[in-house]
Amino acid sequence: MSFNVMTAEMSHETNSFSRHRTGRRAFMARYVLMGDAAIAERGAENTSLAGFLDVGREHDWQITHVLSAAAGPSGKIRRKAFDWLCEPILCSIENHQYDGLLLGLHGAMGLDFCDDGEGELLRRIRSLVGTKMPIAITLDPHANVGKQICGLADIIVSYKTYPHIDMRDIGKQAGEILQRTMAGEINPRTVRASRPMLEEINGGRTDIGPMIERIAAARKYEEQPDVFAVSVNGGFASADVRDVGPTVLVTGQGDFAAHTAFSETIADDIWNKRFDVLNDYLDVTEAAAIAASYEPDNGPLIIADYADNPGAGGYGDSTDLLRALLRAGVANGCFAPIVDGEAVQTLQEAVVGESVQIAIGGKTDPDFGGGPLVVDAELLFLSEGHFIGDGPMLHGLHGSFGPSAVIRVGGIEILVVTIPGQILDLQQFKAFNIDPLCKEVVALKSMQHFRAAFEPIAGQIIICDSGALCTPRYDRLPYRNVPRPIFPLDQFEI
Repeated sequence: MSFNVMTAEMSHETNSFSRHRTGRRAFMARYVLMGDAAIAERGAENTSLAGFLDVGREHDWQITHVLSAAAGPSGKIRRKAFDWLCEPILCSIENHQYDGLLLGLHGAMGLDFCDDGEGELLRRIRSLVGTKMPIAITLDPHANVGKQICGLADIIVSYKTYPHIDMRDIGKQAGEILQRTMAGEINPRTVRASRPMLEEINGGRTDIGPMIERIAAARKYEEQPDVFAVSVNGGFASADVRDVGPTVLVTGQGDFAAHTAFSETIADDIWNKRFDVLNDYLDVTEAAAIAASYEPDNGPLIIADYADNPGAGGYGDSTDLLRALLRAGVANGCFAPIVDGEAVQTLQEAVVGESVQIAIGGKTDPDFGGGPLVVDAELLFLSEGHFIGDGPMLHGLHGSFGPSAVIRVGGIEILVVTIPGQILDLQQFKAFNIDPLCKEVVALKSMQHFRAAFEPIAGQIIICDSGALCTPRYDRLPYRNVPRPIFPLDQFEI
């Protein structure tokens, strides 16, 4: 039997503390692709959509893909923008008879009128399709999963890698579970365990540390006949919401007491290892000192500014690390990005090769990561900001920093951009005439995703807390809505 399935992707990781609300323009700046255009761009790459389509071809589904949309992590989504994104999904449901729905979501979407964006989307969908139609969703493991989502979606499958490199595989897994559900072979639902923490202590990284064993245990438990998916979510600490923090989800049927016991065991391990920090967070002075004395025998020094990560809602315009690197006299280095559309506009009016004095960065909130940095620079390159990824996460996908410029200050080439973006692909340097392979020091703004593309070329990697908006020093952030007590804001036992 061939099933009629609707698919869609909608993703936003919402930083509650960001001053920038997220509107329609932010989604258009990243991507809003309808139907066939989304399939052309994303349908053969490492995306949830590609996994959905793989399963559809195998089982001869009739797929209607409505849209794929995402905005860069930032503040809460405005109601008008959210309604605009929901409209084509809801209209498609109203105008077609579907056997199941398959959605690629994030899990940490916040709205200016509701903390749980994914829950609100699913609530609107359920109001149209009722309780019997099976709904499968994929999530980013930085999801904050509340009880509402578990009640509204029958099937929940999160990526199992951080850096995220298994999106297509997880899309296929969710699709296969949906196929069996539509065929009447299984009747899945999801149970959830959580702990009072802002996030898993290492953000859920899966390349080293305790998440390796947790994911192995999850995969092993998935081998049982009545277990279809186990998701271990690290949570997203920059969301000031009640349903914050790590969760363990089991999508299955049958013995839910056993499924709950398993999820609680993994949740206990997350709690019991809450002090086992893997990252050594250096301040900007310490990072700059290492960079100044670095000898690149086996590749460049990679400095990741963890705290100013645009991929978690950081503004991307923190200047303190760059300021420290310049003061330390770092030579043959590169730095990306500094988000400053005003500076880019000024630079676009200059001539390549010209010397300019300009203030860059630090204009959003100087209290987080430093104020504007005035530099004497040489303009090296001007661009409209487009690139196509070629690494494990972005391979074949188009991206844009918007109008951009490369300047050289001292020995450091600096990419100044208009649209914030986390660095997770070498092409985010190379497309702007910066070759990180030829540099001794590569400073970039990212928490963990950079490792997928940059770890293979690195001689050494260090992590810096520049004090920007995504600082791991959570006591600097004005939490008001998270439940208390909660770790690490409060020290307690459970």
